[in-house]
Amino acid sequence: MSAETWKFPKEFWLANFMELCERAAYYGFFIVLTLFLTDIVGFSDKETGVVAGVFYALLYLLPPFVGAFCDKIGFRYGMIVAFALLTVGYTLLGIFHGKLAVIIILGILMLGGSFIKPLITGTVAKTTNEANRARAYSLFYWVVNLGAFGGKTVVPYVRQGMGLEYVNFFSAGMSLLALLFAIFMFKNVEGEAKSDKTIGQVFTSLKAIFLSPRLMALTLIVAGFWIIQQQMYATMPKYVIRLIGDSAKPEWLANVNPFVVVLFVVPVTQLMKRFAAVSSMLVGMVLMPFSAFAMASSQWLESGFMGLHPVTVMMILGIAIQGLAECFISPRFLEYFSFQAPKGEEGVYLGFSHLHSFFSALAGFILSGFLLDAYCPDPKTLPAGISAAEKAAVYANAHSIWYVFMAIGFISAVALFIFKTVTDRTPEQAVTPAKA
Repeated sequence: MSAETWKFPKEFWLANFMELCERAAYYGFFIVLTLFLTDIVGFSDKETGVVAGVFYALLYLLPPFVGAFCDKIGFRYGMIVAFALLTVGYTLLGIFHGKLAVIIILGILMLGGSFIKPLITGTVAKTTNEANRARAYSLFYWVVNLGAFGGKTVVPYVRQGMGLEYVNFFSAGMSLLALLFAIFMFKNVEGEAKSDKTIGQVFTSLKAIFLSPRLMALTLIVAGFWIIQQQMYATMPKYVIRLIGDSAKPEWLANVNPFVVVLFVVPVTQLMKRFAAVSSMLVGMVLMPFSAFAMASSQWLESGFMGLHPVTVMMILGIAIQGLAECFISPRFLEYFSFQAPKGEEGVYLGFSHLHSFFSALAGFILSGFLLDAYCPDPKTLPAGISAAEKAAVYANAHSIWYVFMAIGFISAVALFIFKTVTDRTPEQAVTPAKA
């Protein structure tokens, strides 16, 4: 494979297609998850924040363990298991809406989804080399966002035309399509060897990662970026619908993010390829406080733009800034971690590369539930017969939610600058598994 071409093995392209299907299913479901948990299942805002936060956090905690398991059984069988669990989980979630049943079904989805990160990113790592890996990951991230864009484009028609619970059946169909490709077309990557590591050795390898100050510090700092990014799913859907009305389409607003990423991720990666990965991430991190500030600024607009509500206008601007920041951060973060992986342990290390989402989900979703309850509460919790003026007063400070996330973004940018300054002065040391 040459760095001057876009030629990759068939398995690389198949993995990207299955990723496209899975992302359409996942983001179509996830953009309305908090609405589903509140409006259909009956959880409060605070309860929804905890349930969604724990679901999302565990979804990203399991990949290091699942990645090791996939190294042992082979990526093809791992993909079959993953997409089978997702197909069953989404289908059941469309049928059963009791609180306990939903929590159990989310566990099935969590287990199936935890396979995807190490499987797909591991396949990218195994089918590329050092010369073309940055380009491969930029293409992979382009596909991820294309799938996300497609899923969130379809979902408003399903939600408003058929009902919120039917979104789950759309996601089940996309997962089934990926499952069929995994069964009938995908083969294990050439040269892929099954791991003979014991569970104890796997934990020892993971311990080496957790004991690396550099990797853990970078993971926690980048979690600040994702705390803000995840508000597209934790806060934004309810915020927009409660301030604008039921006709609002938060799914389309969220689509601004993948649209921007699809347009800019490849050129940004090419532009920044001469710079170190952390330098590229720092550019993105500096942009994030401006994203949250834009979202908080709608109250200063007397009218919208081109017939759009002021909240819509500033959400579009804020989410677009997030998308641009993501182009600088995410592909280079994956690249950084891929080069830390010893041969045969790509699944473990690339699974761990998403651990930032474990920390950010717990913090971001739970914080969102409390902020929504305080500044932008569920209309069903307001007193009966409340006047329009009284209701307007209740939501007058809703924008204050975004000031909290602006502060988080600023602190994260400063922390990454300090991290870069310190690590530039010390030689980079690759992480190696400790001996059992």
